Amino acid sequence: MSKQTHWDSIILGAGAAGMMCATQSGGRTLVLDHAKAPGEKIRISGGGRCNFTNMYAGPENFLSANPHFCKSALSRYTQWDFIDMVARHNIAYHEKTLGQLFCDNSAKDIIAMLQAEMTQAGAALWLETQIVSVSHDGTTFSVEIEKSGKRESLTCTNLVLATGGKSIPKMGATGLAYDIARQFGLTVTDTRAGLVPFTFSDGRFKAISGVAHPVRAAANGTSFEEAMLFTHRGLSGPAMLQISSYWHESQPISVNLFPDSSPFDTLRNRRQEQGRRNLTTELATLLPSRLVDHLSETMDLSGNLADQSDAALQALCDRLQNWELLPSGTEGYRTAEVTLGGIDTGGLSSKTMEAKAVPGLYVIGEAMDVTGWLGGFNFQWAWSSGWAAGQAIAAKRG
Repeated sequence: MSKQTHWDSIILGAGAAGMMCATQSGGRTLVLDHAKAPGEKIRISGGGRCNFTNMYAGPENFLSANPHFCKSALSRYTQWDFIDMVARHNIAYHEKTLGQLFCDNSAKDIIAMLQAEMTQAGAALWLETQIVSVSHDGTTFSVEIEKSGKRESLTCTNLVLATGGKSIPKMGATGLAYDIARQFGLTVTDTRAGLVPFTFSDGRFKAISGVAHPVRAAANGTSFEEAMLFTHRGLSGPAMLQISSYWHESQPISVNLFPDSSPFDTLRNRRQEQGRRNLTTELATLLPSRLVDHLSETMDLSGNLADQSDAALQALCDRLQNWELLPSGTEGYRTAEVTLGGIDTGGLSSKTMEAKAVPGLYVIGEAMDVTGWLGGFNFQWAWSSGWAAGQAIAAKRG
């Protein structure tokens, strides 16, 4: 084993939060990551163009056992601050929908920007480095690593947990941050996959896989109005990913296939004008025809429009606007965009992200119990929490 090397700060994880923290912390800062390249989750996000923030990001867009925790960091480093950084690096971007901002060119532009900022701040980055163990003697942290087949022991004054959650294990995601947090006496709340597609064990939607339709989807009293996509395994699309974060096992979800207005008046008017037309034919002008075929397997869509009374039409419209479904589960961490739950914010300072009982230990990004909606919110939390911790570390040195 080589001699110990001391750093002011060691950041575990070269993802969005870890790199942002390194741009702010100053001093002798070292960022460690097991991957071959930094920012792997950034690279694959947004179809390779990175939905790097949302113009409407606010505390109401986040889930946490303590909904107030995120307010301080979000207010002190806002989406506009990150947009300013993007603009300074001449990265072209555009709004796709609902305030979601994407790179015009590539997500790699965001990674390169953060690396440039880290270099300017004097931070070092070691990749393909495994964390073997972490300890603390009351004043100094020791981090034992393995790199290129050799063990090395590093020490630091500040240790930052930025290794994320359990989502997308094929990219190397683990519960490392949770293990270290528990080691230092921090509480870890129950975790589960969030922003993830639903599955149905009976494969009921295989025949209409690929069909998409705008809906209002609801679970546990929370609803989102976006697109829904039928898949071989179940339901996906933005609306489903959003409500998956609010759904709990064995609970139904509700889908409104006509989120803007009821089709009742339209069908009743057409009954007067074209009563001999089949009900399914008319519905296929309002919904994807393959979806109508699927609905006809579980709903009575037989007969002509003229055969339908007002009461029958209203009952059908009510079902179409409150289509109750019971998922078997979700696709889990394999495809989840985020991890719900994590390191309990009750043990952390909302201003600095520092552990209250362990001075010098910081938790940022997805590792903690703060999870954003789909649409750039989770990246904004990475920027805001990483910035807050970095600023706090820099302030310690005066």
